[in-house]
Amino acid sequence: MTNSSMPAWALVATLTAVGVLVLISLVAVLLALGVRRRARRRLEEAEASEAELRERLEALEKRLAQPEPTARRRRRDEKAAEKEYVITSLGEDGEPAEVEQVVQRTLTAPAFADAVFRETMVHSAALVHGVRRAFSPEVRFKIRYEMHREVKRARKDRKSEMREALREYRARQRAAVDEDVRMEDSR
Repeated sequence: MTNSSMPAWALVATLTAVGVLVLISLVAVLLALGVRRRARRRLEEAEASEAELRERLEALEKRLAQPEPTARRRRRDEKAAEKEYVITSLGEDGEPAEVEQVVQRTLTAPAFADAVFRETMVHSAALVHGVRRAFSPEVRFKIRYEMHREVKRARKDRKSEMREALREYRARQRAAVDEDVRMEDSR
């Protein structure tokens, strides 16, 4: 017999609770590190995007800061005063149109996965909505009603076709009998 003042189950429960607390704190620390890494990555992406935007802004400022020849400016002002403003002037007056350079953006892997996931979710939600609506009691009733009408119409058509065929058959029978009678009379 041991001389301990604490029962064995209490010792096991205490050690288990301490282990669970250690695991929870370890998971919390790992999650915090993951959040920091993601935040750092987003910050780096934002800084890179900011640098790219600054470069584009500087290029635009340089382009706007260049003085324009005065004769060309005068001619442009006169043309603007003469004509209406339109959305585009492509191919007018023989001047080459200024075309802005198209910037092609690439998505990061997580952004691409997120876009694909969202699109898939939208399509699947639309499909589920359509299936749920297709199997609703109102739609099933409409289908049943239309099928009943179609069956009745088909029966009616078959009966009328049968009557017409029977009428034609009897007319042919009468014509054959009349012809036989004429043949006998002519002999």
